[in-house]
Amino acid sequence: MKLIIGNKAYSSWSLRGWLAARQSGLVFEEVVVPLYDAEWDKRREGDEFAPSSGKVPILWDGDAVVWDSLAIIEYLAEQTSRDLFWPADPAARAMARSMSAEMHSSFTALRKKHSMNIRQVFPPKRPDDDVLADLARIMELWAQARARFGGDGQFLFGAFGAADIMYAPVVTRIVTYSLPIARFAASYMDAIINHPFMQDWIAAAQEEEWVIEKFEQPVG
Repeated sequence: MKLIIGNKAYSSWSLRGWLAARQSGLVFEEVVVPLYDAEWDKRREGDEFAPSSGKVPILWDGDAVVWDSLAIIEYLAEQTSRDLFWPADPAARAMARSMSAEMHSSFTALRKKHSMNIRQVFPPKRPDDDVLADLARIMELWAQARARFGGDGQFLFGAFGAADIMYAPVVTRIVTYSLPIARFAASYMDAIINHPFMQDWIAAAQEEEWVIEKFEQPVG
């Protein structure tokens, strides 16, 4: 398998696809392509990127190609074990899938106004109201998952899985922009940041030489 991803400092969707690949336990080749450099437009026109219209991440497994992070999660679950990604309990699994889908389609204000930048921590500043609304909804979802299905585990549904993969970039955004959170969420965020896969990604992001200036400024 080959997983093509963007800059580890900035590419939130690449982080999701990469975490899924690591969670699968399968061997894969990692190809990092710098976003928005001089070769970006030309590179996106290549055959490897054609199925995704130039977006990352994109996973090749022989002749099979999968793009979009949630689709990559589902594909890898099929190739390995559903239990690596989704809770065994049907009610918990239904909630985990719903939360993952909501992350996939929602929280536009948070994503647009607070781009991922793992290498920075900006001073706190009151977020816009639409960002606060996104954060409130995320806190609500995390609280429900932890209360109903977290059990003795550190993650949303006990063990690390697909829902945590989908929300991991949110955790990094909260850290980067010093965004307000509910008190209970701090321990969950610590568990995400300190997960071995996340530590590997963060370390690699720190070593990257590429800098995208528009992502290096605090909001406002």
